[in-house]
Amino acid sequence: MDAFAAIAEPNRRKILELLAAVGSLAATDIYGRFGTTHAAVSQHLKILREAGLVNVEKRKQQRIYSINSSKMTEFEAWVKRFTQKTDEAFTRLDEVLQAEMKKKKGEK
Repeated sequence: MDAFAAIAEPNRRKILELLAAVGSLAATDIYGRFGTTHAAVSQHLKILREAGLVNVEKRKQQRIYSINSSKMTEFEAWVKRFTQKTDEAFTRLDEVLQAEMKKKKGEK
């Protein structure tokens, strides 16, 4: 699954925020922090795993989840590129608006 589609769902974003804050958690610890069924949280974890946003490590009977930092770095780079392009567009718009304001002041 695409990373953007994966984070579109609020509970999946909450899981990512939780893992970013704590570092790593067992699946059972994640289940306990949500007011929904284990099956629902398990499905969210599966989607995050398939999107490459989280890593899972099996330790005895537990599955330990953590953020996949390399995938998050990729995602962050995309967001920065997008932000840079929108910032450049707003800067150009500001320049046009400033020029128009100067013209109007000159007409008075």
